[in-house]
Amino acid sequence: MRATRLFILGALADGGPMHGHKIRTAAQLDRVELWADIKPGSLYGALRRMADEGVVEVVRTEQEGNLPARTVYGITDKGRTELVSVIRSVLADTGLRPDPIQLVLLHVSEIGPDELRTAAQQRRDSYAGQLNFWRNLRIEAKPYLTRLEAIAFDHTLMRLEMEVTWHDRLLAELADMAGEPDGTGSPGSAPPTGK
Repeated sequence: MRATRLFILGALADGGPMHGHKIRTAAQLDRVELWADIKPGSLYGALRRMADEGVVEVVRTEQEGNLPARTVYGITDKGRTELVSVIRSVLADTGLRPDPIQLVLLHVSEIGPDELRTAAQQRRDSYAGQLNFWRNLRIEAKPYLTRLEAIAFDHTLMRLEMEVTWHDRLLAELADMAGEPDGTGSPGSAPPTGK
């Protein structure tokens, strides 16, 4: 919800009053669902809730031809304060999000090494596909990007590159473990060595 609030308040602060459809169109053009946990269809409900809270307000209603009437919203002073607060909150949030894959690696004996290797390869291939998509998207967008937007792209690219690198390491470790007596590499699985 924080990302949705940030997007709506930022759009209204930067672009002035607009109706929900225009905000949704901006979200689709900017492809915000790629950058944050924002569903363009959820923006209408969020706008109404934010109006109830007083961070946005109804400025007017517009109707073009036979189209349905559209409510135009603007940001309030309270909304500008909220926008600054959300920006500061996002900048201060450096919490590393847990990845359940770490738990999976603790319980791999439940599925077996072959299934784990296959799943790890599929995950690696998925991340590599996403990385390729983002690289191509960045090439297409390059002429239109501000310097900070380019840095935002690089952040996503670097995260995906790290996922591919980590999965390559996992796959190498799994291949190495396949040569051990029980194939799991779990502590105590190898026979004791004599000295």
